[in-house]
Amino acid sequence: MKTKMVLASSNPHKLREFREILEPLGCEVISQRDAGIDVDPEETGSTFEENSAIKARAVYEIARCPVIADDSGLEVDALGGEPGVYSARYGGTRDDKAHNDLVILKLEGVPDSERTARFVCAITYIDENGEESHFLGKFEGRIGYEERGKNGFGYDPIFMVGDISSAEMSPEEKNAVSHRGKALRLLAEYIGKK
Repeated sequence: MKTKMVLASSNPHKLREFREILEPLGCEVISQRDAGIDVDPEETGSTFEENSAIKARAVYEIARCPVIADDSGLEVDALGGEPGVYSARYGGTRDDKAHNDLVILKLEGVPDSERTARFVCAITYIDENGEESHFLGKFEGRIGYEERGKNGFGYDPIFMVGDISSAEMSPEEKNAVSHRGKALRLLAEYIGKK
């Protein structure tokens, strides 16, 4: 029997990534929009974990079934961890290209060795009984000098892993090493043991 769960998001890219990893384990993942839930809580947390929990709780209050939420973003060491929890609205906009341009601009003159960065993903899972569990995944790399690749979204085109950007990886390659992939595998392992 499939475990049905609501993703506290209507982002199609995110929904695809969650489905790719969880559906082979017998989980049916639907977006909050498909579940008829229209809620967009203010992300007031100072960490990815706090924001993930805020989103999961808001959807669970309505859905009363298993819910998963994530909060993720980019931390650039040379920028003191920016954009961090503000990754989706960095520079006061929600435009991916503007975000990438701003990061590249702020790193002008910074040598390769100091352009280290990571994607972080915090997942909150609330089961049918309202019990919360949390999972964290990180994906290490560095910031490139220009956008490269057509796969992925957000900061993927400027996030370099070796000689390629995250946006140049196939979905399978990315899921094997990405922050969301790592956190989702921890969640999948947890669900598998229940």
